Amino acid sequence: MTLDISSAPIASDTTDHAPPGPGGRARWAHDLSASAVVFLIAVPFSLGIALATGAPLTAGLAAAAVGGIVVGLSGGTPLMVSGPSAALTVITAGLIAQYGWRATCAVTVVAGLLQLLLGARRVARTALAVSPAIVHGMLAGVGLTIAIAQLHVVLGGSPQSSAIANLLALPGQLAGPHPPALLAGAVTVAVLLGWPRLDRLPGHAGGLGARLAKVPGPLAAVAVATALAVTLDLRLAHIELPAWQPHSLVPALPHGSLAGVLTAVLTVTAVASVESLLSAVAVDRMSQRTGDLDRELRGQGLANLVSGLVGGLPIAGGAVRSTANVRTGAQTRWASVLHGVWVLAAALALTGGLRRIPLAALAALVLVVGLQMVSFAHIRNVHRHREFPVYLTTMLAVVAFGVLWGVGLGASTAVLLALYRLTRAHVDVETGPDGSVTVQTHGPLTFTAVPRLSRALAGIPASAEVAVVHDGSFLDHAAYVTLHDWRTGHQAAGGRVSLVTRRQDDEVLDPDGTVRSGSSAGPHRCRAWTPWVGHHCIEQQEDPHGRLLDGVRVFQQHTAPLIRPELARLAREGQTPSQLFLTCADSRMVTSMITNSGPGDLFTVRNVGNLVPAPFEPGAADDSVAAAVQYAVEALEVRSITVCGHSGCGAMKALLDGVHEHSGPPTPLTRWLRNGRGSLDRLRRAPAEFADRPVVDLAEQLCITNVVQQLDQLMANPAVERRVEEGSLRLVGMYFDFATAQAYVLDRAAGTFSPVKARTEARNTTVGTGDRPDTRPDARPEGESAERVRKDGRVPADGSGEGSQLAA
Repeated sequence: MTLDISSAPIASDTTDHAPPGPGGRARWAHDLSASAVVFLIAVPFSLGIALATGAPLTAGLAAAAVGGIVVGLSGGTPLMVSGPSAALTVITAGLIAQYGWRATCAVTVVAGLLQLLLGARRVARTALAVSPAIVHGMLAGVGLTIAIAQLHVVLGGSPQSSAIANLLALPGQLAGPHPPALLAGAVTVAVLLGWPRLDRLPGHAGGLGARLAKVPGPLAAVAVATALAVTLDLRLAHIELPAWQPHSLVPALPHGSLAGVLTAVLTVTAVASVESLLSAVAVDRMSQRTGDLDRELRGQGLANLVSGLVGGLPIAGGAVRSTANVRTGAQTRWASVLHGVWVLAAALALTGGLRRIPLAALAALVLVVGLQMVSFAHIRNVHRHREFPVYLTTMLAVVAFGVLWGVGLGASTAVLLALYRLTRAHVDVETGPDGSVTVQTHGPLTFTAVPRLSRALAGIPASAEVAVVHDGSFLDHAAYVTLHDWRTGHQAAGGRVSLVTRRQDDEVLDPDGTVRSGSSAGPHRCRAWTPWVGHHCIEQQEDPHGRLLDGVRVFQQHTAPLIRPELARLAREGQTPSQLFLTCADSRMVTSMITNSGPGDLFTVRNVGNLVPAPFEPGAADDSVAAAVQYAVEALEVRSITVCGHSGCGAMKALLDGVHEHSGPPTPLTRWLRNGRGSLDRLRRAPAEFADRPVVDLAEQLCITNVVQQLDQLMANPAVERRVEEGSLRLVGMYFDFATAQAYVLDRAAGTFSPVKARTEARNTTVGTGDRPDTRPDARPEGESAERVRKDGRVPADGSGEGSQLAA
């Protein structure tokens, strides 16, 4: 995946410090509410991380306060919340065990200075070059290590010095658990896992379950466990908050080899920086903003410098707190700053209450967080990209040997896997019915593939007509010489040879390195997507079935060999589309063509009029659409749903004609069209419009209004509503105009449809010295006749309208 991340300052910075006006007061209200929620999550989480590292528990609160205030004020991603990091837990615990707490603070200070230097050198983008498989494998390994260690605390014991030692000691700990600690831990886990499901309890919207679900789960879990321990007077170990003593917090130089100390500093710097930058990218995507990664790295460095000086844990950007911050409506960086202020106030004023929290409750909280770091969604994604060996190696090595060795072994595995793939070229030889031979090559052709290539070429008959189709990847000198020599010999024996790159079927690549037009390589060959009607490659037939089979034969001959490897992979791994595309059954709508998608990309639902039946509407509902939507949202976990209408929709014309209201026994079509009555009502109330041209035709206005209405009816599906409210699902409205082959995307805020422009066109209309293209509805290219209009009286949309650039 390629990330295009701008390093320019974020656009919202200009308003973060603006004086509160009417809009400023609204932003402050959102920020205040979000800061309270994040504060309630951060306090138990910070105490749990401190417990897992073996540091003073006040160190967790100090890091949370510093991360919120310092990074909030100076970071480059305003909505990201920083604090003590779960990914740094194992590293910090090892440093404390080896050097002591005060020396660990010194390591944190130096790591912060190094981050400041790296941010000043503007190298933040470099951190994003780390393979996601290594990053997620490291997080999974750290999570397992944390979970194994904290399981001992939940059982009433104490963790050992390493994950292997904890695993070896676990059977003995399980044989003799401490019942009160186990009870407190079990209650914490049960509340933590069950709390988000309270809003699903039966009852009216806004009931008790929905109100309770708004309380953060970590806070509720720790509070319930603490109340249980106090009520039953359980004999448990509780947290200890030592009094603040300035002289004991002054960092001390570590005692040990310089190489060991330097390794510790580099490890903390690398892990904290990579986690923070990846979290910043994720938060920017979630909030649809563009942050400054170098500024973010400098902010993280300053926070670690301050945290180490005041006796806090190492700091990094956190996904859990940041996600909560965005989803609860934070608008500016002040939400993070206020959260830090609340944490600082709690550390100073609520010491007595915090001391009542059982250690087993905090350990159970951190245990669940550690297990959640092993994300099955990440595993599926890594497996889909054939990087699972890297992920597995990194995870197991982190558990067995530590973070530094784990990342190193994971990187080595990634390099070896890349070298292995570089040498694994496939050569397939297929003989056609006419005796012609096609040689398909997959992967880079290097000297290691020359023996395999030579064997395949040697088995081809001397006089055969041969097409060597290379997939366009690397071709080294040894393979080039092999192909050149074989072609010379084969042509001398009376055969014919052409070499074609798969990515450019209309061009021929000669072994001497020249590229010439494919027009001289032979006659035109049809592809599977060429139109049937009137095409010169397919004879007109009266039998439609014969025409269909002709298309299948063309597919089998030309297209199937090209996509067979991808379809084979999909057959093995199953479908994992990220998009649900709901559109009309009209034969002119070719979804794969207008979206430039292929197998496995879109989960497509088609029906007459691209309608989404509203539930509980007698005589009109249809479970097939609802079932497909539910399956896509819950089982396939798609991230967006697009409703795409089109011009000249027969269903919309039938609605305008009142077909659905005809008297007499209802037919299946009239019953189905009743699902479009909401679109008719919306057309009378608030018809949709185009941003670049007026809508003259009433049927077209209904077509685009219908898209808006179906998006609203999608929200009646409980699965869709829940995912949208969580921020993990996006609804997109689209409209396709056949006459101009132009797609439009709905801007929900403006209520208008704007054209989707080609990249070159968008670049030409946005880069310049102030000149803007003519955006009038009747604008036309120079020299075009003013009389050129559509048959229905509308001016064609030639793509010259300005329109807002929306990412579908």
